[in-house]
Amino acid sequence: MFTGIIEEIGKIKQIERKAYSMKLVIEARKVLQDARLGDSISVNGVCLTITSFKDSEFEADVMPETFIHTSLKDLQPQSNVNLERALSANGRLGGHFVSGHVDCTGKIIKTDMVENALYMTIELDGKCMKYVMEKGSVAVDGTSLTVFKVSSNSITISLIPHTRHQTIISNKKVGQAVNIECDMLAKYLERLVTAKESPSPSSGITLDYLSEKGFL
Repeated sequence: MFTGIIEEIGKIKQIERKAYSMKLVIEARKVLQDARLGDSISVNGVCLTITSFKDSEFEADVMPETFIHTSLKDLQPQSNVNLERALSANGRLGGHFVSGHVDCTGKIIKTDMVENALYMTIELDGKCMKYVMEKGSVAVDGTSLTVFKVSSNSITISLIPHTRHQTIISNKKVGQAVNIECDMLAKYLERLVTAKESPSPSSGITLDYLSEKGFL
């Protein structure tokens, strides 16, 4: 579990590619200060596992499912990446709950500077559009952001100067892909309200039962 508050911008040192998988070697320091083998690190919003590490770099494997459905496949040596350690039990939740499981990739279709804010419009597919709303939360390349405009097939986010300087998002160009994770609460709610009327005889939980108990 992550918060979407980026701790450090890392750099891809080396990539070992196969057809639909790869091994990444990533230069970093802050996120490795208390690292242990097997720890989770969010890399551009994708939860990866540390398979080995030194003082200033770590390795992580990208499996076929992740390779196919995220923008990590577009990385090149020297690419910068957003990094965040998993949320600790005593940490502050400054963003929102982010699982590190990408729902879809979006495409940047427009950017505008308005005073001190960078407006970025991102095209999404229908699978993700149904989970976004104005003033709702979304993770873009692992960064917790607020959606301030929604159209039929896109969202617009606004990056304050601090976010532009502390993450890689402002360096993305029109046409580039970004990893999108929608608010998990919206996904859980959808699963709840669209469940079959009688999901299974053994569970005894139906929409009528939930309504009677005050959950709906």
